[in-house]
Formats: sequence, structure tokens, C-alpha cells
Amino acid sequence: MIWGLVPVAYLLGTFPSAVMMARAKGIDITAVGSRNPGASNVARTMGTGWGVLVFVLDGLKGAIPAAVGLALDEPLMAYVFVAAAVIGHMYPATRRFVGGKGVATVGGAMVVLHPIVFVVLTAVWLAVRKGTGTASLGSLVIAIGLPIGIALGGSPAWEIGATVGLALLVMLRHTDNIKRLARGSELSASRDPSKSH
Repeated sequence: MIWGLVPVAYLLGTFPSAVMMARAKGIDITAVGSRNPGASNVARTMGTGWGVLVFVLDGLKGAIPAAVGLALDEPLMAYVFVAAAVIGHMYPATRRFVGGKGVATVGGAMVVLHPIVFVVLTAVWLAVRKGTGTASLGSLVIAIGLPIGIALGGSPAWEIGATVGLALLVMLRHTDNIKRLARGSELSASRDPSKSH
């Protein structure tokens, strides 16, 4: 019966936070900036406050499944639920499998599962973003840092493996960003190309 919650977690992940918030302002977030329906693009296009709101909403999509898994005393299933929600966020069947990049959703899960790791990685993300002006580079750095942080915290091997899997999902969705970073053409965290001249 517990496996029946996996599709529920996936459906929760498909909730279009960025699309809905942008639409409330008359903006199609998939047609501006990086065209990614995520918190960074919303912040770049609409302002930091809106970006933070979308980050929180997307984070809840990871936090709720993680909390349900822990409440059921099923730590392994907590990660299964989180993975389903992250996949739902990245590849929503409701929007032709085109979604966000999973950073906030994974982050929300870590608030519940490993709050100290979440705080440290958030500080790292902010430092990289501020230092380089590139949000995607910060996301890639913390994706790599996630399983390292879990390992340093003394977590069991299966949990380290689970976070490696989540990190790989995030990095997979950042393939285009990695290519642009290599070319030196990645978007600035504060620049909307649709407004450039």
C-alpha cells in the first residue's frame, strides 16, 4: 500500500509553481529568460521576492514527501517519495514532460531529512552565485556537495547512494547549463536576455 503513495508524490511534484506565479503577473515564464519554469528564472525575470516564493513552493514538493516517509518510519521510502516528486517536477506529464531543474525540490527534502546539510549547502550556493553571478554554477556545486555532506554526516551507504541519485538527476537537467558554462555563455543570475539590447 505504501508504494501507492509514489504516484501521489509524482503528481505533487508536477504542481506548476513557477508557471502559476508568473501567470499571475501576466508572464509566460517558459518564454522569457532561460525559459526554465524554476525559481532562478522567476527571480531573474520578476524579482527576488517572487523567486523566493517559487523556491519555497517548489521546496514543499520535496519536503512533504520526505516528511510523510519519516512519519511512516520508512526512511528508505522517504527517498523514493522524494525522487518521485523530483521527477514529477522535472518531467511533469501535465506539461509535456518539460519542467524545472529540481534544485529547490531536493532542497526542500533536505530541510526535513538533513537540515544542517541544507543550511551549509544554501550558504555555498549563495556564495557561488554572488561570487560568479551564475545561479546554475551554484546549483551544480551543491549537487556535487550533497552526497559529500551526507557522507561526512555519517549516514549509511544506502542513503549516500540515494543522494548521489538525486544529485545526478539535478545535474542531468543542467546539461544545457553545463554546455553554456563551458562556452562562457551562461546567463547571469540577474540578466534577462529578453531585456538586453
